[in-house]
Amino acid sequence: KVDSEAIKAIDGVMGLVEDAEYLEVVLGPGVVNKVIVEFSKLTGVAAGDASEDDVVSAAKDNKAAQKAKYENKPVQRFLKKIANIFVPLLPGIISAGLINGIINVINFSTGKAYANEWWFAAIWTMGWALFAYLPVLAGENAAKEFGDSRVLGAMAGALSIANAGMPLLASKTVDGVATRLVHLPFSLPTVAFKEGAFIVASSDLFNAAAGGMIGAIICAIFFAFLEKNLHKVMPSVLDTFLTPLCTVIIGVIGSVLILQPAGAWLTQAIFFVLQFFYDKLGVFGAYLLGSTFLPLVSVGLHQALTPIHVMLNNPEGPTQGINYLLPLLMMAGGGQVGAGLAILFKTKNKRVKKYLTESIPVGMLGIGEPLMYAVTLPLGKPFITACLGSGIGSVIAYLFHLGTVSQGVSGLFGLLIVQPGNQVFYLLAMLLAYAAGFALTWFFGVDEDRINDVFGE
Repeated sequence: KVDSEAIKAIDGVMGLVEDAEYLEVVLGPGVVNKVIVEFSKLTGVAAGDASEDDVVSAAKDNKAAQKAKYENKPVQRFLKKIANIFVPLLPGIISAGLINGIINVINFSTGKAYANEWWFAAIWTMGWALFAYLPVLAGENAAKEFGDSRVLGAMAGALSIANAGMPLLASKTVDGVATRLVHLPFSLPTVAFKEGAFIVASSDLFNAAAGGMIGAIICAIFFAFLEKNLHKVMPSVLDTFLTPLCTVIIGVIGSVLILQPAGAWLTQAIFFVLQFFYDKLGVFGAYLLGSTFLPLVSVGLHQALTPIHVMLNNPEGPTQGINYLLPLLMMAGGGQVGAGLAILFKTKNKRVKKYLTESIPVGMLGIGEPLMYAVTLPLGKPFITACLGSGIGSVIAYLFHLGTVSQGVSGLFGLLIVQPGNQVFYLLAMLLAYAAGFALTWFFGVDEDRINDVFGE
């Protein structure tokens, strides 16, 4: 029997990854080099044969160590589930966002000259359809993550789609005036965030779109909770029929009266926080967002921001489909590339130079994990200077009011999703993030003794 706690308590052990079939002790790169030497003495296997000495394996080991610190925490597990809801949807979100951005440019520049062309309308429909029905897909994936039948999750998500055929939205038109026919049993508080202020009112009419993506996910999670618990108490002979029926009936009542309104409030609160950082804090808020994003990436929490990016890229949302947050965050990769370049030019350590020559090019293309997990994070100081340098690029992105029409790519590939016409400004912001990360790391982040201690001389 393995004493996991005793192993974790050993000095130099960064984490423990346990699986049904194996147990992996995660060590830092400086420690693992020393351990390899001792194991080579015990086994007779040459140290060079015991480990794959490349940036991929180093990054993999350090990533496992970093995430082992947090993976068993409830908040981390919950946010990972939220991220998993959207990861399968990213291909559609990216393509639909790009389509909507291109369509908007063409419509604006041509005065909608192609709007009635069938092929143009067909492509436009694809961009519209994804965001129109995204709550259904998100609800389905939420059900999968939280243990519900996927179709019931999709039904929960459908509550967030405003469709004229929805019975809850039934209306009649008299003398050109539409009157809603279905009223809730009591008025519910409603909120809207417009022009920097909350507008609070009340209404007894159901608003399908109010909860948005957040409401769809909350309702789907509630459906999952209901179904799992009903399975426990329902007699086996009735389980197949009554459990899904009761889940839907109880779930829809709770969703319409409580969860959808709660989702609406939470959605508006998110917009308030973003507006506060962007408009009220200005360049300071931009710097804060850009300089604190890499720590989120290091533990995988950045993926929990995906639903926020989806909301911002929704053409029907308050920003009309333009995401002004993402360009600020994408500068984090630029600061890290600059830090890597500073180490590359200043250090004499051959191993870290090898890691850097392999990881910097892909980092420039927006894949920063090898550089972060293999070099900057283990060294410590370069990770901090990379974060500080990233904030400079974010300030420039803020000053140019950069926005994206989609998500899913970063680095130089971010040029593909930046609002058309702003590519030069995006490139300038990224280059300044490189420069700031380079300068700060060159003067404050390169410690040759630390590099040799971590990577060996």
